[in-house]
Amino acid sequence: MKARYLTLIILLCIAVEGCTSKRPEIPVADPEIAVIEMENPGYAAIKIELYSNIAPKMVQRFKDLSKEGVYDGTAFHRINETVVQGGDPLSKDNDPSNDGTGGSDKPDVPAEFSSVPFDTAIVGAARSQDINSANSQFFIMLKREPGFDNKYTVFGKVIEGMDEVIKMSKVQPKRGERPLWPIRIKHISIVPRDQAK
Repeated sequence: MKARYLTLIILLCIAVEGCTSKRPEIPVADPEIAVIEMENPGYAAIKIELYSNIAPKMVQRFKDLSKEGVYDGTAFHRINETVVQGGDPLSKDNDPSNDGTGGSDKPDVPAEFSSVPFDTAIVGAARSQDINSANSQFFIMLKREPGFDNKYTVFGKVIEGMDEVIKMSKVQPKRGERPLWPIRIKHISIVPRDQAK
C-alpha cells in the first residue's frame, strides 16, 4: 500500500515538474530558420536557428509574428554591452519614448526555461518583471551572461551574421541604449534550413 502511494506521489511530482530536478536539454535546430533582412544599408542578413524542442511556444510565436509582418519596420531599440534587443511594434513610429514597452495583440507566452546558457549569439525572449510576459520582443546576446540563465527563455541562436549584430552594437550616437538613427528590420522570413541562401 505504501509503495502504491509513493509511486502516485512520484508521478504527481513529475506531472507538475516541481519535485524533480530538470534534465539538461540539448537544443535541436528546427527544420526552419529565421532570416532577418535589414532596412538600413550596410547590414547583411542575420540567420537564426530556432529551438522548438526547448521553447515550442516562443518559437511558434516568433514564426507567426514574422509571417504576419509584425516585425517589419521595427527598430532595435535597446543596444548595450550585453544585448541587441528589438521586436517592439511600438518602435515603428517616430516616437522613441515608448519603445520597449509594447508587444503584439496576441496573449503573452509563458516562460520556457531550459538549461541552455545565455552565451554569445543566443536569442532570448524579452519580458517584463513577470516571467510569463514574453510576447514579441527578442534579444541577441553579445556575450555570456550567467544572470540571464533560467530567468529568460532561450529560443534560438544566430548561425550567420553575428558580425552584423556586433556592428549594430557599436553604432553611435545613442541616447542611453537607443540609437539616435534607428536600425530597422525590413522583414523576417521563416524558411526551410536547406533553402536558406
